[in-house]
Amino acid sequence: MKKIAAYAILTGATALFLVGCTQEQQNKISRDIQNWTGTNGVLEIYAGDKLVRRFIKVDKLSTAMGTDDNKPRPYRYGYGVLDENFNFVVDPGEKKVYFEISDYASNYLFFESPR
Repeated sequence: MKKIAAYAILTGATALFLVGCTQEQQNKISRDIQNWTGTNGVLEIYAGDKLVRRFIKVDKLSTAMGTDDNKPRPYRYGYGVLDENFNFVVDPGEKKVYFEISDYASNYLFFESPR
């Protein structure tokens, strides 16, 4: 019974904390939680309207930071499995790889996996 009461108090305190946050702060908290827990993300890269690359099981896209100046660099990077046959499944021979995407590119889409 004490565990239930403690859980209820913790849940109530968390709810009150979130109500007091702005939408931007709530979004940042949500992103921080996703960064910690990871996301089963999919990254698709297009050439015009044609899908040319798909990475699955992507935890997150990170913004590169400069080593000396700690300023953001104009690209994002991550790790994911290259889905060579575009079937959303890690098949034999498909491996986890490192990738980079320019911030100047508008031909990619990142989303949570539907499977």
